[in-house]
Amino acid sequence: MRCIQVVNVRWFNATAWYAMFLGRLLIEAGHEVLVLGLPGTLSARKGEEWGLPMKLMDLNTATPWGIAALYAELKGLVREFRPDVVNCHRGESFLLWGLLRKELGSFGLVRTRGDQRLPKANFVNRWLHNDVSDAVITTNSPMTRHFLDAFGMAPSRLHEILGGVDTTAFHPDAEARERIRAELGYGEHDFVVGLLGRFDRVKGQLELIKAVSRLRREGAGSLRLLLLGFDSATPEATVRGWIAEHGVEDVTTITGKRPDIPACLNALDLGVVASLWSETIARAALEIMATGVPLIGTDVGVMPDLLEPAALFPAGDVEAMALRIRAAMTDPSLMTALREGQCRRMGGLSEQAFLTHTLAVYEGLR
Repeated sequence: MRCIQVVNVRWFNATAWYAMFLGRLLIEAGHEVLVLGLPGTLSARKGEEWGLPMKLMDLNTATPWGIAALYAELKGLVREFRPDVVNCHRGESFLLWGLLRKELGSFGLVRTRGDQRLPKANFVNRWLHNDVSDAVITTNSPMTRHFLDAFGMAPSRLHEILGGVDTTAFHPDAEARERIRAELGYGEHDFVVGLLGRFDRVKGQLELIKAVSRLRREGAGSLRLLLLGFDSATPEATVRGWIAEHGVEDVTTITGKRPDIPACLNALDLGVVASLWSETIARAALEIMATGVPLIGTDVGVMPDLLEPAALFPAGDVEAMALRIRAAMTDPSLMTALREGQCRRMGGLSEQAFLTHTLAVYEGLR
């Protein structure tokens, strides 16, 4: 099968990762893939690092002459590459791909919706998703329900695929756990809570710092905080200021960028997704779950699709987060239940399941 993955995303965020990881899996399975990206962007650089066949184009152009030139370039690309399927992971050039689908009729068109915002059910969007595209893939149940309810989409054309995680990289590793905990100075009885994510207000680092501070004041002496993150929209200096303000400097470690994130995740006793919104794909959650570390998280985006109700708490609710952490520290049966629930869920979230589910959609278009 010949596939084009349209990844006009500037940052290497969850949407770009979802598309590029899928492209890599398709290539490894023997399919021909071309990834379209934006020149001079982090996502394009990551695609090149991964060795993906990339073609960089101004897919987000908004001028009339730029749009006309892009349409002609895309038409030439379709005739040259002859794709069976084109999968758009962002909306900027989706209209052009829809017009090409109508004009040429030579490929199946898929729109993958991992967006934070639900699309408006206006005439153009209804036409593009219901009449022009051959299938829509959603990455979380709120988006699925939106297409069923607001768009009136036929369930046979709508496919919920949460994604997958590279289990060759992310898996339980006792040796890595011991090594990283020794490196970071954690003792046998320390309870290490960690958050994986860039420093950005949406990720909820401040709320987790407040929860840890609250628990320390209440006597949780063995509690330690590991922030696996680095400068982004929020500078590291700001995060360190929060840590100092809430009196947890002595128990908090910031990793910065590291090449051994799977090993660092194994060092945790409990993972936390503290995001205030978004998490429509939740790559970090999948990676933590794959290592076998129990995970708790806010009830945003895809998180209720991934976690049991006992693992969830309202976004921004520091008290509820602290209660969940304390329960994990003091109730071994809860930790066992969290692990078992995640283990069951991971059966459908491996890289092979991701590939199989997506290929089933693609092959249904032929």
